[in-house]
Amino acid sequence: MTDRYLSVARLGVHELEIKRSRFLCALAPVTSEEAAREFIAARRRADPGARHHCHAFVLGPDGRIQRSSDDGEPAGTAGTPMLEVLRRRELTDTVAVVTRYFGGVLLGAGGLIRAYGQSVSETAEVVGVLEHRRLGLVEVAVSYDRAGRLENDLRASRYLLHATRFDEQARFEIGLAPGESETFTSWLADLTNGEATTTELGDHWITTP
Repeated sequence: MTDRYLSVARLGVHELEIKRSRFLCALAPVTSEEAAREFIAARRRADPGARHHCHAFVLGPDGRIQRSSDDGEPAGTAGTPMLEVLRRRELTDTVAVVTRYFGGVLLGAGGLIRAYGQSVSETAEVVGVLEHRRLGLVEVAVSYDRAGRLENDLRASRYLLHATRFDEQARFEIGLAPGESETFTSWLADLTNGEATTTELGDHWITTP
């Protein structure tokens, strides 16, 4: 079971021109095959005059679902290199659609492979990447007179401060990686003189930029 995966940060479109052919790559975060195929269909509708709408997507924290299509390009020259870029960059829950407008100059198999792969790679740089980590969430409750220092120390520590809320006490949700619980408990006790209380909230996927 994986404890970490990456996905694109947002929907974005980037254009690349090679020998007068235009390659418009759209990347988007998705969490299901249905959503991926809806996005692919939307890109077809957005550019109905294009000759090809090649795609690739990877789904699931472990990247178990992988699909690609050359959409009329020579076999293995479009969808496969697009999928390879997603795999090489360890991107999942991500769909890529490259729309090509033919410019009149044949690129050859090698040229197409490079162009489709480069389109996805450059677009991933443009839209950015998010990291998703499976962490054990712990809620820490302290009195308000200790809250300021605890929050500052948490932000400066290696532990992930996921959320804060304030009611009768100050409460902080902390994300702990596997094996950190005992060390964190000791660190917290020293910092708060044993006055903080903790509640385990179970494992959750936490997203970080």
